[in-house]
Amino acid sequence: MDRMRTDIAHNARVWNYWLGGKDNYPVDRAVGDQVTGMYPSIGEVACADREFLKRSVSHLAADAGAHQFLDIGTGLPTADNTHEVAQRIAPDARVVYVDNDPIVLAHARALLTGAPGGVTEYIDADAHAPGDILRAAAATLDLGQPVAVMMLGILNFVQDTGKARSVVRELMDAVASGSHLVLTHPTLELGGEGNAEAMRFWNENATPPIVARGRAEFASFFEGLELLEPGIVSCARWRGGEGAPEVAQFGAVARKP
Repeated sequence: MDRMRTDIAHNARVWNYWLGGKDNYPVDRAVGDQVTGMYPSIGEVACADREFLKRSVSHLAADAGAHQFLDIGTGLPTADNTHEVAQRIAPDARVVYVDNDPIVLAHARALLTGAPGGVTEYIDADAHAPGDILRAAAATLDLGQPVAVMMLGILNFVQDTGKARSVVRELMDAVASGSHLVLTHPTLELGGEGNAEAMRFWNENATPPIVARGRAEFASFFEGLELLEPGIVSCARWRGGEGAPEVAQFGAVARKP
């Protein structure tokens, strides 16, 4: 637990605060409120990202036959975590969560309560080290069978785009044909131009530092994969139904041929 810092805001805890959770400290709430003041729709982005998780996991479990999920950068547990959504549909689903934040580790027990017929596991690893993730995940998941690799709001903490692409490529090269990649990523497009100042404030006052990316950079993560309809859109509009709002967070799901 020596990595836990309560004197500086941390993404997992601030995100938890924006989602209405209780696992955060005064410094997280202060930074969260400041960011909200600078970019009022950030709470909507957080909620839209969570709803995207539910829709994408539901689709993959119900319609694509996905029974294995590798959720990288899971963050703090809240309602409708990946294993809960997947195992409601496919009780035998196997889910591995990956994070390296000590407060998330402290709450891992809450994540490890899956359906009786399924498996829910947690590993401590860094998104920058896909080899470590794959080696640890192989103890629970059969990488010779399709896996849904989920990276929601995590590649924005990999500062170098080339490195972020190589992380995705290594992960997807290691999983079987028929696997899926599920991504969300903040952007200064989609009406998010006003977020630039808030991101600068974040990088000066919280950890880890964040980077926004445009559509072309986001699209490059799906090279060699087949995008599912409706392609790359605001995550709120990915199968979000008529009248879904547009938030400054790309979302997409793709299949490995």
